[in-house]
Formats: sequence, structure tokens, C-alpha cells
Amino acid sequence: MQQHETINYPLEAPASGHWREVAQGVYWVRLPMPLSLNHINVWLLDDGEGLALVDTGLRTEEVVELWTTLLSAPPFNRKLTRIFVTHMHPDHVGMAGWLTRRFGVKLWMSRLEYLSCRAMVADMNREAPQDALEFLQAAGWPTGAIEKYRARFGGFGKMIYTLPDSFVRLSHGQTIAMGENQWQVIIGRGHSPEHACLYCPEQKLLISGDQVLPKISSNVSVHPLEPGANPMADWLASLDWLEQNVPDDVLVMPAHDDCFYGLHARLRHLRESQHKSFARLREALSHEPKRVVDVFSALFSRPIDANSGNYHLATGEALACLNYLLERGEIRKTVTDGVAWYSNLADTAPH
Repeated sequence: MQQHETINYPLEAPASGHWREVAQGVYWVRLPMPLSLNHINVWLLDDGEGLALVDTGLRTEEVVELWTTLLSAPPFNRKLTRIFVTHMHPDHVGMAGWLTRRFGVKLWMSRLEYLSCRAMVADMNREAPQDALEFLQAAGWPTGAIEKYRARFGGFGKMIYTLPDSFVRLSHGQTIAMGENQWQVIIGRGHSPEHACLYCPEQKLLISGDQVLPKISSNVSVHPLEPGANPMADWLASLDWLEQNVPDDVLVMPAHDDCFYGLHARLRHLRESQHKSFARLREALSHEPKRVVDVFSALFSRPIDANSGNYHLATGEALACLNYLLERGEIRKTVTDGVAWYSNLADTAPH
């Protein structure tokens, strides 16, 4: 077995709105996104009588036009057999409702991802709940940022076409026949509740979604719905499982950036980077108690401004790191006037 101790990229990425064949009957399509992360990779797989799609792109007029064009010309002008979605985030599931209705096919998705997505979409046209506002206050958010959150609340559903009212469940360990190959479902956790990767041993391919990315780390966050969650422990356990159970010679097909070899090297780097972040966080908390927003500088390489779109993501990820250390008994949390303060075990109250 060939070992890949470093990351290497054997294929040139297709241009936005275009495709290339990765392996026999496996096609890589790159779709645009109007965000700082400006693309998502999706995959079309030979499914015998037609093609199966893995992930769908964000709901935008441009992506609708691209799918209309792509699916009407070779090699994709065949029957679409089913839609697989790795997880609930809008860039992955956004077009699923449109595609399943247009082509009369089923959505395949893990149960928690499907139900979580339905719950998030249901927040449209609702006022921001008091629990969420208290969550942000506890993290140390300034009043202006909380008011902006109120104004934007419920926007998740605007990026997603209405999901179909039923789905086919993806479960860990499940094997799915597609064309001449068998694909195994691998469930990862941490980035999302029940993220589904697809692994084909015969072709040595791993569709990793956001669970393993080559150049950026996936956001692992705590959300207002479950403020005491410990997704970082789930994330690290998933990295360990992948390293122990998926061979290093697979071609990793991620949702962002390029296909790569070097799965195990990447998993080790992600794990080591996270533990370095924990070390910096422990050091930051050794001087005086801090709020969630006070530890951003210890965890992130660039400043996080309260007016930026990354403020919410940074809050969720910082809290994921803090909850991880809390559950391990390494730090403590005290709440004063609705604000949470975190410290090492020698300190108990804000200075």
C-alpha cells in the first residue's frame, strides 16, 4: 500500500460551473457560492441506470441555471436516480428540494441531519428566542451584535429550497450499491450532528464532505439549542475512527478545495492543531477569568470583529473548546449577571 505522509493534489480542479472525471463513472462538479468560501464541490456517481448526486450546492439563481445546463448535456443528461446529502448546511442541502422535485427522486440523508435541517428551517419568520439571546449574552456579546443577531434570525431557511417531506435514511456501516461499486456510509460527528461520508473500497475513494478538508479546518461549534454540548470530543473521536478504519491510499474528495492524497497525514495535522489550540486556551485562562469572546485571540490567527460575519462562528467554536476542557475537569465556569466566566481551577470569579 502506498503511504502518503504529506498532502498532495493529483488533479486540477474544474472551473466554477464545470466538471471533470475523477475515476471511472465518478464526476467532480464545482459550484459557485457568493461567500468568502466561494465554491463547493459536488459529485455525480454512475448508478447503473443513471447518475446519483452527492451534495447539491447553495440555493441561488446562478446555481439553478448551472444545474439546468449541466443536467441537460452529456455526460449528465441521463436519469438522475437519487440525491445524497452529507449534512444539513445550506451549501450542501440548499438545492436538494429543487432537484428531488424536478427529477422525481428521493433524498438520502442521515436522520439527525434531515430533522435538524427541518428544525432550523422552521425558524423562518420567528422572533429570536430568549434562550438564544441569553446564550449570546453569556458569551459576552455586546448589545449591538445581539441586535444584529435578532434582525438576521431565521435566515438559514432562505438559503434552502423546501425539503421533501420524506427521506431515505443513511446509517453508519450501511453499504449502498451504485453501478458496479459498493459505497459504505461513514458517520462523523462534531461539525454537524450526523455527517455522512461515502467510502468506496474498490475505487479507493472517500467523499468526505466537510468532515475532512485539506486546507481549512471544519467549524466545530456549540449552538444555543444545546449550550452544554461537547462537539469537540465527537470531532476528535471521529478523526481517530477515520484514521483507524479508512486506508491511507484513498483519494479524498472534499467539499471544499481540491481532491487529495494523504488522509492520515491530514487527520494527524488536524488533531495536533486542535491540541495546540487547547494549550493556548489553557495558557490564556491561567492569568485571569475570561468570557468566550475574550479567548478569540488565543484560538484564532486573525482578529474577530463583533461586526464580522465570523463572530457567530468564532463564538461557537470557542465555546466548543471551552466545553471540551470543562467536561475533562480542567477548567471551571462561573456565571455573574448572566455572563459566563471561565478560569483554571485556581480562580473562581472574574477580577
